[in-house]
Amino acid sequence: MTKHIFITGGVVSSLGKGITAASLAMLLKHRGYRVAMQKMDPYINVDPGTMSPYQHGEVYVTDDGAETDLDLGHYERFAGVSCSRASNYTTGRIYSNVIGRERKGGYLGGTVQVIPHITDEIKRAVSSLDGPDTDIIITEIGGTAGDIESLPFLEAIRQFKHEAGAGNAIFIHLTLVPYIKAAGEMKTKPSQQSVGILRNIGIVPDMLVCRTEKPMHDEHFSKLSLFCNVAKELVIEERDVKNSIYEVPLELARQEVDTKVLQQLQLPPKELKIDGWKDMVERVIAHEKSAVSIAVVGKYISLRDAYKSIYEALDHAGIAHDAKVNIMMVEAEELEKSGNYDLLKNADGILVPGGFGDRGIPGKLKAIKYARENNVPFLGICLGMQCAVIEFARNVLGYTDANSTEFDEESSHPVIDLMLSQKAVTQKGGTMRLGAYPCVLQKGTRAAEAYNEVNISERHRHRYEFNNNFREALENEGLKIVGTSPDGKLVEIVENVRHPWFIACQFHPEFKSRPLEPHPLFDNFIGAALGEKK
Repeated sequence: MTKHIFITGGVVSSLGKGITAASLAMLLKHRGYRVAMQKMDPYINVDPGTMSPYQHGEVYVTDDGAETDLDLGHYERFAGVSCSRASNYTTGRIYSNVIGRERKGGYLGGTVQVIPHITDEIKRAVSSLDGPDTDIIITEIGGTAGDIESLPFLEAIRQFKHEAGAGNAIFIHLTLVPYIKAAGEMKTKPSQQSVGILRNIGIVPDMLVCRTEKPMHDEHFSKLSLFCNVAKELVIEERDVKNSIYEVPLELARQEVDTKVLQQLQLPPKELKIDGWKDMVERVIAHEKSAVSIAVVGKYISLRDAYKSIYEALDHAGIAHDAKVNIMMVEAEELEKSGNYDLLKNADGILVPGGFGDRGIPGKLKAIKYARENNVPFLGICLGMQCAVIEFARNVLGYTDANSTEFDEESSHPVIDLMLSQKAVTQKGGTMRLGAYPCVLQKGTRAAEAYNEVNISERHRHRYEFNNNFREALENEGLKIVGTSPDGKLVEIVENVRHPWFIACQFHPEFKSRPLEPHPLFDNFIGAALGEKK
């Protein structure tokens, strides 16, 4: 039988449930267990695909084309699990399923209610990853204990554990033990109250993980154990790490969290093999290393989570080169308004990421022009690739009104146009070109050299594409098409062959980067930036 771990949060949001869940999954996987992960989000949107990055951070895309919560990025990066549509359910998706079934007469005339129909649908979602190839499923419940919108999920997992029986499901509650500076004391009362909220609905945590800035003392462990009804050895301190979030699994392993979890699930603690992860963390925290500055010119810069996977992928490439990557977060609109390039002059490399809408586009074009004219290594992603094509068409080919039809439908040089398959689409949610698609690279190109192969697969999220009517004109001036869909119709990667390192791709390579396996394009990009710096 597949075992289940449910992770809830209390006191405040943004405690790091996703990183904690991913770290535990990483440890269990490195003990030889087959682990799957999922997140239940209590918001009513069917998925985050139509939400502003300012509201929700980046939208993480899976191979099967699901637009999901950014925590799934942590799951894949830490644990190496492969997430899918079954890895992220929202209140909106749950209710849509139930209402759809009701409209088809699936409830035989019965009154549809939160209990049992919504909770049953949540339990079906929890079980959707069950199977003979999965030993343990870790399910993170979004939100904070006490939130009204989370109640159906909490009730559902209460029922699930009761039905699963002893040793088949456990609850881990992540909470905050704040330090009151004025009093010079750590306070356990918020955690006690958070656990009290769960106990009121019938959930008693099997393990308590306490986020804290300061070291906890024996009195804190004893008090939390007594008043939260959790064994003292199962009260875990999760102190803020100093250098990198990739230290978290090692901290949990030091406190034997994974073995304690396996004991509760009645599973044997196999040998833990994480030497590679330890070596990687040691490289991260090494003091003497090269440094490289990368300017990320985006339109959602004020919220760091909007480009979470981009920043992580840059760090992964830095680790591979024993280099510290200093990220210069440049707001595209600020660059647009400035009369010079001072915001970019210290950059060893420039990256223009994805996005939607025309806000900030002139600033992105300005950054690309600077990179092209000054031989600064450049990586464009999705909208960044489209902007690279627009900038080249305007400033090299002389097509002064060159644009994307997303921004100007009347342009006489629409070098970027709406995909043919998108022209009849009217709904917004889940209708873009989404998920993994194959790409064929030209031999002898920088892209093929980076990947060290010509047949690749990458994840997409876009409606607009390179307009093939301008392919010959652009290639004649040096912007070469070096990667396409297998039928040659969809342009995936372009390179400026008259530049030391200038690559732009329509897909999102950041989603497939891992700390132990940096993405080839990011790896090559950082290498080029380090070479340019030297």
